[in-house]
Amino acid sequence: MAESVPVRCPACRREHAYAVPTYPCSCGAPVTPVLDPAARPESVTHSTWDEGWVTIPCGACGRADQWPRPELGCPCGTVLRVPLTETDGPAAPDAPDAPDAPDAPDDRNGAADGNGSPSPQPPPAPPQRRRLPAALSLPLPLPRAEPAPRAPFQPVTIRTARDAVTAAALYLRWLGYRDIRRADQRPPSGIGLAARGILAQVDPTVRPASLRDVECLWLTAMTESAGCVYFSLAGYEKDARACADSLGVPLFVLDLTGTPQAANSLADELVATGA
Repeated sequence: MAESVPVRCPACRREHAYAVPTYPCSCGAPVTPVLDPAARPESVTHSTWDEGWVTIPCGACGRADQWPRPELGCPCGTVLRVPLTETDGPAAPDAPDAPDAPDAPDDRNGAADGNGSPSPQPPPAPPQRRRLPAALSLPLPLPRAEPAPRAPFQPVTIRTARDAVTAAALYLRWLGYRDIRRADQRPPSGIGLAARGILAQVDPTVRPASLRDVECLWLTAMTESAGCVYFSLAGYEKDARACADSLGVPLFVLDLTGTPQAANSLADELVATGA
């Protein structure tokens, strides 16, 4: 289990116990950021997508992947960026020495072919686009309890965006979550709801939720050590569904009757077990 370190908010001076996250490398070894207990956390006022990620090599295989930068949400509304001592992590193990190759003539225009004429060099490979590590999975499972019998859900007809938020809040309460409120951090799109152990995003627009919408919800939930669930009125793009499955985010589609419909197997599981 990851060790907890004290983190004090510079705005309200409240001290929090922050559990260092552990990420799964594709080789199976855990990857843990190294925090700096002597440095003070920074308040995040303007966050960018690039600043939300940090490259950490695996200490076992040396593979360098990008993982979410450690952040903590304070109840006063301040987002704290937890400082790291080594953002680059341990170095990769040294490769064995290769045998010396025979000397070759110095040819700046390329190696010579059998006829003595220089052969063209292959063009440089295009830069690779940064993508999320394939080994991403939900490190914070949704709270689970023994299934209890529930009365049939009573929906609310959706006519406005407020009705969609109300329907999602009622559904969360029906699943067993209590003390539902507006989330402290406002999502990039839609409305955020929060309860103990869960963060929900409700998108009442006519635009299908995108991959970035799902990723942002998951990252925000990680900073608050909570699970997450997404409600969309217009459904989800194909890559958003794939991303939700890999990150462990249950997806629901709100129909106009106000009854959320499960859009992936994780949502089916949540409906079956409840909070």
